[in-house]
Amino acid sequence: MTRRLNYSARFPLRTTKEVYALLSDRAYWDARMEEMRKYSPNEVVSLDAGDSGVTVVLEQVLPRVMLPDLAQSILRRDMVITRREVYGPFGPEVFGEYVAEIPAGPPGGLGGSMHLFATDTGCTLRITNIATVQIPFLGARLEQLMLVSLVDLLRAEAEFTKQWLDEHNPLS
Repeated sequence: MTRRLNYSARFPLRTTKEVYALLSDRAYWDARMEEMRKYSPNEVVSLDAGDSGVTVVLEQVLPRVMLPDLAQSILRRDMVITRREVYGPFGPEVFGEYVAEIPAGPPGGLGGSMHLFATDTGCTLRITNIATVQIPFLGARLEQLMLVSLVDLLRAEAEFTKQWLDEHNPLS
């Protein structure tokens, strides 16, 4: 079975150009990963930004002891997640996608699409997450667990992004 969950990061009084510029900025990604290290080991593996778009590869390690009991019953070691985000070229709307590879994880997949667009009050980055776990009887529970944990991560990342914008590009 496959489960979907949408998450919207709203950036009041910010333009898509400001948010997209962050996605192209290595200093932003490095600082974001430094902030996320409060929770688990993280690093920027690579960043490629140019006229054709942005591709960033992140690696996150979730120690087994931090995983919920259900996940610990399946995984025998730390979970290493490699997340590859690809954003198209800048325009009035920006579309992208991500894939999270979990080699030692349960069979299935985690990924989704991203859409950055202007709103009447600023801009929004909407992320549609799709989780599939192919384990009989446990798959649906693990999918839901993955998506809920992912939304917590996305919320923390969005909060960091807002703070970064406030500090490095203050509103007049």
